[in-house]
Amino acid sequence: MTDIVSPAAGVTVSKAPARRDIGIKRRYAAERRFQAYGIAAISFGLVFLFILLWTVIGKGYTAFQQTAITLPIEFVEKTIDPDNKRATDPSVLIAANYPVLLRDAIVKQLNINASSRPDVRDASAMLSKSAPIQLRDMVIADPSIIGKTVNVTVLADANVDSANKGQIDLLVDEKNRKVNDKQVGWMNELKASGALHKQFNTGLFVNGNSSRPEAAGLGVALIGSLYLMLIVLVLSLPIGVAASIYLEEFAPKNKLTDLIEVNINNLAAVPSIVYGLLGLSVFINFIGLPRSASLVGGLVLTLMTLPTIIIATRAALRAVPPSIRAAALGLGASKMQMVFHHVLPLAMPGILTGTIIGLAHALGETAPLLLIGMVAFVANAPTTPLDPSTALPVQVYMWANEAERAFVERTSGAIIVLLLFLIVMNMGAILLRRRFERRW
Repeated sequence: MTDIVSPAAGVTVSKAPARRDIGIKRRYAAERRFQAYGIAAISFGLVFLFILLWTVIGKGYTAFQQTAITLPIEFVEKTIDPDNKRATDPSVLIAANYPVLLRDAIVKQLNINASSRPDVRDASAMLSKSAPIQLRDMVIADPSIIGKTVNVTVLADANVDSANKGQIDLLVDEKNRKVNDKQVGWMNELKASGALHKQFNTGLFVNGNSSRPEAAGLGVALIGSLYLMLIVLVLSLPIGVAASIYLEEFAPKNKLTDLIEVNINNLAAVPSIVYGLLGLSVFINFIGLPRSASLVGGLVLTLMTLPTIIIATRAALRAVPPSIRAAALGLGASKMQMVFHHVLPLAMPGILTGTIIGLAHALGETAPLLLIGMVAFVANAPTTPLDPSTALPVQVYMWANEAERAFVERTSGAIIVLLLFLIVMNMGAILLRRRFERRW
């Protein structure tokens, strides 16, 4: 300690307290800087998260509504079944000229001169190309409507839908937009009469893929994702838990188990596309399973999810206090009884949490599914895991590559649906952890 002697007062002053105060001030300043850096980092991440969600939701919320037009359709018998053969040959109802029924209905609704071909063509173009299929299904389901006039609500064309939602600037020159001035006037006329309106887009959740944006939906992708998650859950949970129990409770601690543990940790960090290459070479090329099948996708995602579940399960088993094991063994329980009657039930909340997080990770994967062919155009819903199908992230990828303007909102809408699934699964994991968590 260094002292300072004041000649005037003859008082000795120590430097130690002053240095100690300076050190405390520096420490507090460093803590405040660290807190500021942490707050800045969190704020930086939140800003980008907000921008991402704002962009996706701003572009995708309109996908949950669809423009439709209600028209009085006259199911003319001469157009549908001119020779009256439907009693002996039902196939005539499939091959009928349903576009003519729609054309006549829209021309009559708008009071257009039927001899003006450009006007008739522009009016017919306001209706979706999927509308004739809707009329065909109605006639096949109930042939008694032939000869009657029925009010039918059909989808509007994608360009009309975009214009009605304000996604097309109608003030620009007519040559630079896909909806001309006549169609805009007819839209206003139909809207004033109540024939043109927006409704909830149920087709987004039940329809399959389509080259027409207004008719495209996530139905096939939702079913395919459900098959994938069921396969991953059925395979990865029992295999992962069994492997974890053996490695944590029964396996001897030697070089072999150390090597296995290191490899499991390394597999958790392997890029997902490597698992896609593995599935392509083993499950498709070697075993011969069908491409684009949910079964192959589920097997690939199971391999990818297993390391995550094993690591989470081992951590949950390790978190159970050793006193539980000692008490069970001390009361005469065998090691098997100790594990399955005492340790495993107490570790189950952590196991379920890790499993749900692994499933959520698998649900958002795209790269391995692309390599096994689940990027195929599938319009019909799969009935078994061996049928061709696709998945939600793959459907987002496919729609993002489409050139049609209306697919932009479809892509963002599919992202919103996928995010909702991921949020629900992660919230379920949090609730399970908080509900069953025990503090020792």
